[in-house]
Amino acid sequence: MTRRIALSVGDPNGIGPEIALQALDALRGDGRLQVTLFGPPPVLARAARTLALERLLHDTPLRPAGELGAAAAQPGRVHAEAGASAVASASAAIRACQAGEFDAVVAGPHHEIAIHQAGIPFSGYPSLLARVCGQPEESVFLMLVGGGLRIVHVTLHESVATALARITPQLVMAATLAGVRACRLLGVAAPRVALFGINPHASEGGLFGPEDGERVVPAVLQLQALGLPVTGPQGADVLLAERRHDLYVAMLHDQGHIPVKLLAPQAASAVSIGAGVLLASTGHGSAMDIAGTGTARPDALLRSLRLMAGIA
Repeated sequence: MTRRIALSVGDPNGIGPEIALQALDALRGDGRLQVTLFGPPPVLARAARTLALERLLHDTPLRPAGELGAAAAQPGRVHAEAGASAVASASAAIRACQAGEFDAVVAGPHHEIAIHQAGIPFSGYPSLLARVCGQPEESVFLMLVGGGLRIVHVTLHESVATALARITPQLVMAATLAGVRACRLLGVAAPRVALFGINPHASEGGLFGPEDGERVVPAVLQLQALGLPVTGPQGADVLLAERRHDLYVAMLHDQGHIPVKLLAPQAASAVSIGAGVLLASTGHGSAMDIAGTGTARPDALLRSLRLMAGIA
């Protein structure tokens, strides 16, 4: 069965337009995917000329979205208009998926500073997906897939102090349940789940603070009462060294990002889970330093496209 994927190009001044075209070039003849591009046509045309892929672009379905002025459209430049463009093209792709036109969305790498310069509240694609789908932001989570790991994050792009203030047993449960549902879509019918502790050694029985006992342990007990094979909280280092679980639940951004990016550099997929729309993005940024040179590799984007094609 052919899967219909809406692919937004991300920040138009980053490597997104280039790796989108390179990925489509690598997928030529693969009947399992039918990809439609969402982004500014002039930016994609420029990228196609750089890569000598004009014919490919001509033959690829394109939905104009996220238009920006010529003065702002400069490879490698962090610009508010480019940030707004990334949000607009991704939002258009999500709405089209909501309308039933596509099975899943893959979003190119964004640049958070550019988006914030545009005055748009943004803490990653999960927050955008939640807003476009009309859900509370705390109901959508990020799961990184790569290096043989699946790690869902309870908190994401925020200060440690803010994250700690937000972590509750209910939030931990919601993230874990969203991760379990995503694993089932990925073909793991009964995932074994491990929850990282908040503090080192999961607070060492309270020696390093009360947070794990007050916030993570109650969530584990409730999840176990639902019949789920859940263990923890335990130190992230110990759990990852054992590699006995199908899904890990990280309490903080770096707990989950560091191991995945160490094991799958530039090749991880970031999946936004918990909403009615499946959205994957790359596990890397917009690489402004090489944007426009045609040297970026599309590996992570290809992985995300194939991942969404498999679970859509």
